[in-house]
Amino acid sequence: MKSFFEGIEDLFVNVLFAPLDFFRFADSWAFSNILNWLFMLIGFVAFVYWMLQLKKFNDNGEEDKTSTSHSFL
Repeated sequence: MKSFFEGIEDLFVNVLFAPLDFFRFADSWAFSNILNWLFMLIGFVAFVYWMLQLKKFNDNGEEDKTSTSHSFL
């Protein structure tokens, strides 16, 4: 079992996360965190899209706003 877990470690450290070592030794803070900024941008775009979709359904009157929308309530 030890060699199995060492194989998983080798896969992640030497193969999958190897491109991230490039960012570790960068001198600029902004360049080092470019991946974080990318994820925040994707999250912001997804949030705006979701809010626009909710507004569209709300404006069409398709939203069920009754307090007992489920039978168990």
